[in-house]
Amino acid sequence: MRPLSAKWVPPTRASLVSAALAVLLVVTACGSGGGAVDARPSGPPQRGGALTVLADASFGGGWPTGLDPATNTTGGANISQMFAIYGGLFQLRAKGDDGSGAEVVPHQAESHELLDGGRDVRITLREGIRFSDGTPMDAEAVAFNLRRAMSSPCTCRPAWPLADNGVTVEDPRTVMLHFTRPYGAAINSMPTSNTNWIASPTALRTMGEEAFKITPVGAGPFVVESNKLSSELVLKRNPGYFEPGLPYLDELTFKSIGGDQPAYQALLAGQAQAYEGLNTTPLLEQAQQSGKLVVTAQPPTSPYVVQLNTKAAPFDDERAREAIYAATDFRAISQGLFRGRYPVSQSFTGPGGLFHHETVEGYPPHDPARARKLVEELGGLTVELGTLGNYVAQQVMTALQTQWQQAGIEVTVHEHELSTLVQQFNSGRWQAMLQTAGAWDPAAGVGVGFRFNSASRFSGVADPVLDELLNNAAATADPAQRDALYGQAGKHISDHAYAPFGLAFAPANLAAEGVHGPGLTTKIPPMLVNSGVLWDEVWRERP
Repeated sequence: MRPLSAKWVPPTRASLVSAALAVLLVVTACGSGGGAVDARPSGPPQRGGALTVLADASFGGGWPTGLDPATNTTGGANISQMFAIYGGLFQLRAKGDDGSGAEVVPHQAESHELLDGGRDVRITLREGIRFSDGTPMDAEAVAFNLRRAMSSPCTCRPAWPLADNGVTVEDPRTVMLHFTRPYGAAINSMPTSNTNWIASPTALRTMGEEAFKITPVGAGPFVVESNKLSSELVLKRNPGYFEPGLPYLDELTFKSIGGDQPAYQALLAGQAQAYEGLNTTPLLEQAQQSGKLVVTAQPPTSPYVVQLNTKAAPFDDERAREAIYAATDFRAISQGLFRGRYPVSQSFTGPGGLFHHETVEGYPPHDPARARKLVEELGGLTVELGTLGNYVAQQVMTALQTQWQQAGIEVTVHEHELSTLVQQFNSGRWQAMLQTAGAWDPAAGVGVGFRFNSASRFSGVADPVLDELLNNAAATADPAQRDALYGQAGKHISDHAYAPFGLAFAPANLAAEGVHGPGLTTKIPPMLVNSGVLWDEVWRERP
């Protein structure tokens, strides 16, 4: 394992909802009773072999616009593919196999430094790294990528307050970031953003964007052999990778598959060796009991939230938002549907991430009588609720529909693919969305600002007071100050009934026996939803 040293200092009950909901509770695991597979390796890592990884077509298995960091509109879901090709300036790593001691550390970067009270960031690159086309990954190449990434349409573009000419080159190994205000969370936001993935400018110019998005060139552990968009990505070992002896695998293939059940069956049949993002709870329990696969449940960092579009009817009326809070009982959903597997959070953090507190002072309680009274005052309430089509989200959405209807709220539900979900947000014509709202660091990726900042197109809120709280929390590098500010932001959200929070969910990874690797068979807190598997260190035992 590579050292973790760097200049960076890390930031330190309710009733069941109804008989209709109760029908859902009979779904239980029916495993063979074989017990869990021992994930511990039988010896040191071995080099060689191939691995096929499955990814759900509705999330990580979809890359319809290709794998160019600046044009991949679903890059936040494709962290695994992007890391395998590009590597990354920084990584999120855990010191313990249980996910403890997680911190962002340099990878292709050698170090970083906050200057001028956090208004400037100096990033120093490792010496001698080259892209797989042989050209140098120097400061000019990194600066080119950062400027291009910040003007991209990707949802994984970071919300940096860059100044004009905010990316400059100090010397061949040093890039400077200049912000309009202090931004201490800049480095923590890197592993979840397209600014972390550095593409070869020479290959991009030579090939053109259309060809490059199919066969991109990076400096990561693997190079692209073939790429069928949202279907199959075949990667080969990069012989010029800067980490001696890595990657362990000769070949790494990502295949899109239509959900948890077919993925589980494919693993049992030996057609693949790993699956990222299992979220079907009965299937997870079956896998844990079967004794045939290594099951790694990640520590949750991203609570579900019911986003309410306060910019349009009916949720521009605070009474309508209060009715949703009063009608919603996430603790009953957690206990009834998932037997308490997923903890309930009243804010935008989960127990696996930074600055987590389970409760928020003054959070509106579940109160069906109050909900019905508010609906009567409004003269009725009709809501369209959407979500991504995965098991946990579907089950939660169905339960919410039942709870809300009991309070007199008329509810229509919709399931979306990731691409159509993005379209819904971009249109502004949505009412309520069941989404995850969090990240390992709240300032990163699809963290709290992504869902609640006025400037985000994926937000249903426009509140300058909340914006200031979130901006100030991201500005400071002091953990205690950040914790206090995020606590105030969570209370502000609940005081204004902007969006009720729910289950702090994280999916699990499945692997065949004899497969090992950080983030796959050990725990790394999910940066967004899925964990960040470090594919250069994944290996297979040979007979």
